[in-house]
Amino acid sequence: MTKPQGLVLASALTLAFIGLAPLLQPAWLLTLFLIPFSLVLFLIRDTRHVSLSIIALAVLYGIGWLSTFVFTCTLGIVVIGELAFRLTGGKQASYLYHLVAAIGISLAVMLYLRYTTPLVVLMGVVAAVLLRAVLRGRDDVLMIEALGVAMTMFLFEELNFAVDLTSLVAAALIGFGFGYISYRLRVADVSGLFSGAMIGIILIVFADIRWFLIMLTFFIVGAAATRYRYTEKERLGVAQEHGGVRGYFNVFANGLVATAAAILYGITGHPIFVALFMGSVASAAADTAASEIGVTGKTPYLITTLKPVPRGTNGGVTLRGEAAAVIASVLVAGAAWAMGVADPWMVVVTIVAGFVGTNVDSLVGATLENSGRIGNSGTNLAATFFGGVSGMLIYLLR
Repeated sequence: MTKPQGLVLASALTLAFIGLAPLLQPAWLLTLFLIPFSLVLFLIRDTRHVSLSIIALAVLYGIGWLSTFVFTCTLGIVVIGELAFRLTGGKQASYLYHLVAAIGISLAVMLYLRYTTPLVVLMGVVAAVLLRAVLRGRDDVLMIEALGVAMTMFLFEELNFAVDLTSLVAAALIGFGFGYISYRLRVADVSGLFSGAMIGIILIVFADIRWFLIMLTFFIVGAAATRYRYTEKERLGVAQEHGGVRGYFNVFANGLVATAAAILYGITGHPIFVALFMGSVASAAADTAASEIGVTGKTPYLITTLKPVPRGTNGGVTLRGEAAAVIASVLVAGAAWAMGVADPWMVVVTIVAGFVGTNVDSLVGATLENSGRIGNSGTNLAATFFGGVSGMLIYLLR
């Protein structure tokens, strides 16, 4: 990786305009100053994309879409974080330096502007490092990272959800600790590390630690199912690629609905969103168990025609797979019941919703995925969504 002389200049410019931002008002006045300086950066080869990202943020700030804090903090996170990433060689460990630099500049901006909502900052930092990992190798990484961080911070600022600093720090330590352990155990790659950390933090902050532990139950069930008779699955040609290492696509496909449920529960406190969460997590666990264990059973039958199909065919079901799905749902429901999240009725709801979700996965796999209209992650997302919604509907029958 080339020496980032131009990026050092961009970082100095960033720090200067962070300092000027609260002084140059209205917002469009700062934009008028910032854009010409950014165009100078565009003339330097290694800062062209940095320049474009700064200009995009300046325009959004100038038209009033971003607050002064979101604008300055995003600017600092993206540019200073990128400087730290490049100075350390852009290797795997560089993501840690990116993270530390982003946290450092964010804290400095918070103190300077007397900002008191650390959740917004934490989500912006995690989004930045996650996008850097996901988009590695792309020329437009900084442009997308800047917009992604700004929109993430804007969203959480609009939610205006109150959380005390101690709880937030604990959530961050647990979330990142979980992600790092997953990475070290080769269960997740770098993007899976940061996406898992983001989901873990949101679950703990908007609900509580028990929701994270329920999601962890799915993670353990899924990892165990993936490892189940793995050598035999390799021989049959139906084993998970890369030894079952999960990336951000898989993490979000299985956890996005649960994350949304946690946010909705945190804002409203309505128990129906507990059902949405439980149904989606049970569906993810049931689907993983059914796929990974069911493939070692007897001849699978396509769910839409009930005709025999080769092992590993999308939409193929076996009796062993269906039994594994039910057991996985029971394990998730049992964990929730043991921790006081689910009462007996919610246990029933969770088990039924998990069974519904895994069969929706098979149905979508047999139709949309086999026809090439969506991929496996889209199928998983559909399964967790319909499993979660079915959990909500069943819960209302009480």
